[in-house]
Amino acid sequence: MERMRTVREEWPASDGVAVFNRVYLTVTEEVSRQIDAGRFPDPGAAATLDVLFAERYLAAVDATAAGRRPPACWRPLFQYRRHPGVRPLQFALAGINAHIGHDLALAVVDTCEALECGPAEVEAAFDRVGETLVALEERIREELMPGPDLLEIADPLTHLIGTWSLERARDAAWAAARVLWGLRELPDLGREFAQRMDAGVGLVGRCLLTPLR
Repeated sequence: MERMRTVREEWPASDGVAVFNRVYLTVTEEVSRQIDAGRFPDPGAAATLDVLFAERYLAAVDATAAGRRPPACWRPLFQYRRHPGVRPLQFALAGINAHIGHDLALAVVDTCEALECGPAEVEAAFDRVGETLVALEERIREELMPGPDLLEIADPLTHLIGTWSLERARDAAWAAARVLWGLRELPDLGREFAQRMDAGVGLVGRCLLTPLR
């Protein structure tokens, strides 16, 4: 959370990655509060998943700052971060898409390896984090969506945001995590699966960032 707060202070509010960073910081703070309040059946697994999950986003930030290429899922957001035709809600959804669609599956595997357990042992933590994300999604859309006087039914943003679902992305991430865990004994196939997942999520992100003006 301190790393994300530092990033928040360093980037202008209009920066597309900063928009996602604010959203993600809100989510992480909420998960932290729930862990402290004892709302996770296994707080150790939840904290481990939460930290390893966040580290993948921060690694993409560090890679970009150092002039290296981040994973394909993150490239559209970093490439379009200052585009004047992309709206704040698009930036937020593109970041969530990259983080849920790609990073979450890998973070589940990272967590299982760190805790020396299988996906079934962290499923409760995964579900609880996912429920928190879904609960906050509506608030995120309300905060970043233009008002009803600005957003008409024919506005392309109305249709664009309707093409993506956090809940479906979360379900796909869990399925991908189980596949990756099952491919541990076939590392070449595991790497290929992860690369194709990365590329596919990146393609969705590029669509979500279609300039609308």
